[in-house]
Amino acid sequence: MGQEARHKGEGHRQRLRDRFLSHGADGLTDSDMLELLLTMGTPRRDCKEPARALLARFDGSLSRVLDAGQAELEQVAGVGPKNAFALHFVQAVARRYLRERLMGREYLRSSREVGDYLIHALRGLSRETLVAILLDASYGILALEEVAVGTLTAASVHPREVVALAMQHRAAAVILAHNHPSGNTQPSAQDRRLTRHLFLALAFCEIQLLDHCIIGADERPYSFADHGLMEEIRQACQPIIQG
Repeated sequence: MGQEARHKGEGHRQRLRDRFLSHGADGLTDSDMLELLLTMGTPRRDCKEPARALLARFDGSLSRVLDAGQAELEQVAGVGPKNAFALHFVQAVARRYLRERLMGREYLRSSREVGDYLIHALRGLSRETLVAILLDASYGILALEEVAVGTLTAASVHPREVVALAMQHRAAAVILAHNHPSGNTQPSAQDRRLTRHLFLALAFCEIQLLDHCIIGADERPYSFADHGLMEEIRQACQPIIQG
C-alpha cells in the first residue's frame, strides 16, 4: 500500500511538472508551486497537504510563505527543516537572479524591474535594511549594495559609508531604498532626516541622490521623487551646498 501511494504521489507530481513545462507558471496554482518546491526537500513524501497548510497559515499569500523565517515555516504541520530549506533556497536564487539581470542596464528604462528586485529582496525582512543602487553618469546600474541593517536614522547610518561605496564604484548618482517591517510605506520623520543627511553628504562629493524608496506591504515602493520630497530636500539644501 505504501509503495502504491508513493507511485500515485509521483504520478501527481509528474503531472504538475508536465503542466509547468507546457504552460509555465500560469499552468500552476500557488498551492501546486509550493507542493513542487516542498518535494525538493522531501521527494518521497506527499506534499499536497503541507502546501495547502502553508497558504492557509500565511493568508493565502505565496510571497508571504517565501518571506517567512525558518521557525515560522516549521510550525506548519508537515513542514520540516528540509522543506523550509527548499523554500529559502529558491527565494535566494530568485533574489540573485533579479539582482544580476539589472547590472549594466539603464535605471530609467528599468525602474520597474528595480522595484521588483527591491520588493523581493526587502519585503518580509524583520529588520530595517538600507541598500544603495549605484549609477554611472548615464544612469546605468553599476551595483546594488547593502549599507546598513537595524534602526535606520541619520545618527546610525554613517554618510561616509554611502559616500565610500559611491566612490568605490565611481558612481555619479545613487538611489537609496529601505524596508518598513511594519508594512506601512509612508516616510517617517526619521526617513526624511536621513534622506536630507545623505543628500548633503553626497552633494558635497558631486554625487546626486536621485531617490529614496520605501518597501512595505504595497504593490510598489513609495518613491520620495515621485511624491516631490526629493525636490523639497534639494531646495532646502541648495543654500548650504552653495555656501
